[in-house]
Amino acid sequence: MRTRLLVLASSVGMLGWGTVLPYQYAYAANTRGWGPLAAALASTLFSVGALVAAPFAGRLSDRFDPVLVAVLAKLLAAAGVGSLVWADTAPSFLVGMFVFGFGLTAATPAASVLVLRWAGHADRRKVFAYKFTGEAIGMAVGAFVAGQLVDLHRTDGMTLAFVAAGVGFALSAAIIRVAGIGAPTEVDTDVAPGEAETRVSTLEALRRVFAVPALRWVAVVTVTLALGFYAQFESGLPAYALTVLDADESAIGLAAAVNCIVIVALQVVVVRLTAKRAAGSLLMVVGGIWTLSWVVLSSAQLVAPEVASALFVTTFGIFAVGETMYAPVLNPLTASLAPAGLVGTTLGTFTAIQTTFSALGPLVAGALLGLGLANGFLALHLGLSLLAVYGAWRLRAVMRRTPVAATVESPVESPAEASVEPPQVVAPATA
Repeated sequence: MRTRLLVLASSVGMLGWGTVLPYQYAYAANTRGWGPLAAALASTLFSVGALVAAPFAGRLSDRFDPVLVAVLAKLLAAAGVGSLVWADTAPSFLVGMFVFGFGLTAATPAASVLVLRWAGHADRRKVFAYKFTGEAIGMAVGAFVAGQLVDLHRTDGMTLAFVAAGVGFALSAAIIRVAGIGAPTEVDTDVAPGEAETRVSTLEALRRVFAVPALRWVAVVTVTLALGFYAQFESGLPAYALTVLDADESAIGLAAAVNCIVIVALQVVVVRLTAKRAAGSLLMVVGGIWTLSWVVLSSAQLVAPEVASALFVTTFGIFAVGETMYAPVLNPLTASLAPAGLVGTTLGTFTAIQTTFSALGPLVAGALLGLGLANGFLALHLGLSLLAVYGAWRLRAVMRRTPVAATVESPVESPAEASVEPPQVVAPATA
């Protein structure tokens, strides 16, 4: 029941984000007349807030009750997005977006730690899959509902969206608080914070995290897969469709809808089919799917605009198939490899890594497409996807070769091996 409430909380929270995400740029730039620079800065500060929050919240989740961390973070997100109702100047809007990004992202590592605490070894992938699916549904529903309410021709045209987002995050916080009532404080040793480990400095904690060879390859996979799709989902890919493929604007909305539908339709099935597959192998498949998607996008330049639009929409469906493997695998894998007592720190660090490179994606896309280098845009992301395949292959090799890696993956991969003594992954300095 606790994990179901956690999934519900994630879905409700992302419903609030969905009401704001698709419209905030146009609102700041055009509706309020603050210009494209202010609108771009708003998105940038949102990402900066997320970058600052992730490792900070991860450390807090190791030191304190992650329920409290998640609740306070979501309430902070509610306050940040709610403050946009009264933001009558560009600076106040920018501050609100920074606080919003900080609170939204600060809740992520804490929620992941709660999944690890409340779900058994055999159920973790499934719970992460449901959580990801719930977030996709919440985002889609929020964007759809906001589309009926938002009026970008009026300065108060997003008031209802901001209020709905704030209520959504506040309600999400309340659900997590209810789920945490009476929750056991004792957890399995593979995710429990260690007394000695949690008292180390932040720099020492990061050194221990990246002293684990497998985690270094997880970082490579995280960066390349983030750049290979998520960094371009909101801006780069739509810009490519409009400026290079001459696709109709409706194709962009349809592509996002198809992406969500495929995730919802396939997520549970894919988790069942891949439950006993090694994480490294699945991440190789994800990189391969990303590669196929960019090949299809490249071929779209060679056909008529109508066919190109269809290929663009199809590509988002192909990406979604990879997402159904990527989302349930990455967090459990990262947590299982984390040094003892530093699970929250590790998850927060990797969230920060993904956020950082996702924030760079629109800048890269804008530069390449703005200079008319569409082929360079495609080649770069095709190369990144292939690098992700290589990184996942190296990750799989490391986990097969080292005794620690072989032990830590077993709780995630095979329920039958759950009785194996959990590892204490405190890597030596020479690792």
